[in-house]
Amino acid sequence: MAGTTSTTRGGAAAVRRERVRALRAGPLAAVLTAALVVALTAAVSLGAVDIPPGEVWEAVGRRITGQRPAPGSRDLIVWQLRVPRALLAAVVGAGLGVVGTAVQALVRNPLADPFLLGISSGASLGAVGVIVLGAGLGLELTIGGIAGITVSLAAFLGALAAFSLVWLMARRGGGFSPLRLVLAGIGIGQFLSGLTSYLVLQTGDEQQTRGVLFWLMGSLSGATWSQLAVPAIAVALGMLLLQARARGLNAMLMGDETAAGLGVDVARLRREIFAVTSVLTGVLVAVSGAIGFVGLMVPHVCRMLVGGDHRRLLPLSALTGAVLLVVVDLLARTALDGQEVPIGVVTALLGAPTLLYLLDRRLERN
Repeated sequence: MAGTTSTTRGGAAAVRRERVRALRAGPLAAVLTAALVVALTAAVSLGAVDIPPGEVWEAVGRRITGQRPAPGSRDLIVWQLRVPRALLAAVVGAGLGVVGTAVQALVRNPLADPFLLGISSGASLGAVGVIVLGAGLGLELTIGGIAGITVSLAAFLGALAAFSLVWLMARRGGGFSPLRLVLAGIGIGQFLSGLTSYLVLQTGDEQQTRGVLFWLMGSLSGATWSQLAVPAIAVALGMLLLQARARGLNAMLMGDETAAGLGVDVARLRREIFAVTSVLTGVLVAVSGAIGFVGLMVPHVCRMLVGGDHRRLLPLSALTGAVLLVVVDLLARTALDGQEVPIGVVTALLGAPTLLYLLDRRLERN
């Protein structure tokens, strides 16, 4: 009798916590939106040449309303250099947050992300392979350049191939093992990273080698308005598709049999999530390189704040990822005087302790 009462109280407490988290989602979204505006303003204002926020917004307002730009170089710095980079950082961060949330639901493991599952490594191999092959044929297939669509397509195909291989390894024996999926992703990701490093060494052009290596560690340098359209559209569409399947993702967290009992076509939903995450990862890697740990950190932090309901979790992960990567890119660009640090270095310094913390918590629970 006492055990039943204790269980009932525990269930009631869990329900109350979930209600509190649900009520928290709206104000948190408003705070994150405001933080994103502040972060974007700071990203455009600060740099080798500091520009006051008021002047930044004046320059942006003139461009948006079609007025004549103010004379001088500051307008060009704001509109041509810093605004596209800041917006691209927000788009990539939002995409990584959404992809990480979807992948963790797909494998029912909060320690999963595109980087750990080998998806980013496959996308990097595809993009670098096309660049190196193009250089060998005398073609200008630079990342973010004229052939950006070709590089994006190669990155997508590489991501799809890598995740397919990881998926097949995880389903060996007829069942589905989330742990086997993560382990297969780590092993295959390391193998593909080795192939990518080999291809980079075959370029024969020292400057191109340095550029590709810098990009592989994550970089938004050289961002232009032309680069922004494809990832922005891909992230928006991916977000809409995943949001429409939020209830199915919630059901999958309870197990395949329970989800099927609730009317969810688990196999079809997995294929859809598989395709969406592969496309998004390929597009994001093509424009920013392989930025690790964002897809791991963001969903977990949001889950602690608003619970596991993907109807709230997906949009908040997008906002949090956008704020995080804009701030990280600003730090990478301004932390060292006259030298830019690859974004992946900063996210690794933040993400590695987070991963160890998550592992420690899981061990304590077990």
